[in-house]
Amino acid sequence: MSKFWSDLVQQLNPYIPGEQPKIDGLIKLNTNENPYPPSAKVYEAISRANNIKLALYPDPDATELKESIANYYKVKIDQIFVGNGSDEVLAHIFLALLKKESPLLLPDISYSFYSVYCSLYQINYKIIPLDNKFRINPIDYKVNNGAIIFPNPNAPTGILLSLNTIEEILTNNLSSVVVVDEAYIDFGGKTSICLINKYPNLLVVQTFSKSRSLAGLRVGFAIGNKQLISALEIVKNSFNSYPMNRLSMPAAIAAIKDEKYFQQTNTAIIKTRAELTKFLTNNDFSVISSMANFVFAKHKSIKAKTIANKLREQKIIVRYFDKPRINKYLRISIGTEKQNSLLCNSLKKILAE
Repeated sequence: MSKFWSDLVQQLNPYIPGEQPKIDGLIKLNTNENPYPPSAKVYEAISRANNIKLALYPDPDATELKESIANYYKVKIDQIFVGNGSDEVLAHIFLALLKKESPLLLPDISYSFYSVYCSLYQINYKIIPLDNKFRINPIDYKVNNGAIIFPNPNAPTGILLSLNTIEEILTNNLSSVVVVDEAYIDFGGKTSICLINKYPNLLVVQTFSKSRSLAGLRVGFAIGNKQLISALEIVKNSFNSYPMNRLSMPAAIAAIKDEKYFQQTNTAIIKTRAELTKFLTNNDFSVISSMANFVFAKHKSIKAKTIANKLREQKIIVRYFDKPRINKYLRISIGTEKQNSLLCNSLKKILAE
């Protein structure tokens, strides 16, 4: 702490991302990255863009990228906002739409960046506990609020809410913005984008980091009513008019156009998720049904932290959260079939000790 820091900075507890260790031969199953590379067409697009135009500023409106997203999701271009990863998109959403006199509602087990943004922007918020099965009860959100946000599927549980449940939350809160964070929706869920024209208070956030393997390029977007999008554009242009660079935009366009590769890799991840779930269930783990690219599991007798430490000794890292309600669980990202096989073999050795 420094005397030169502002009062706000001295009060912040920043988000701690999953570690990115530099260890040879590491099997990294802790940050929900896609185990498969981007489409070959992504590399081709980056190669074409890597020329003298890098000396020029990119399109501040990211028009071509928005057009590609609009065509894919069958929405209008003025219903789309893009940013430097979904974290930046969410940051602008918190400032533009969620800072109200009444509290922002969010689940107690959720993406931990939400409370960090609340502290950063000094937003009043209220934690709504999930039920004893880690599920959202829509009735719990039928209370006074300024806005609502939750991931779907949830992180770190992987639990998916149905569209009917989301509609119940929306209809109970027609005067509040409801943000649905769909970072993992492509691994088994149905997007709520289909509801944006019916509910002007709905804003859906997605990312190219997970299902399209572009975590390293930072591309995120939001889709919703054009009035909501306009507010985000105002904040963006008051912060950074050029969040999307000349390499990330064509890469994202290429990724969204290669539907065959997108479906191929997602199918592989879903298949491996089912195989890992079966293995864990057969070896005394309790596994929450996941629609994300990870599973959330606890062993009936061995502590989660112990298993995580022993896996690390074998150069496999998974995510352990030392937090109330979830400190008995491990979040394990879905890897390739080979990585999954190595993980299962390592777990067999640990369980046999």
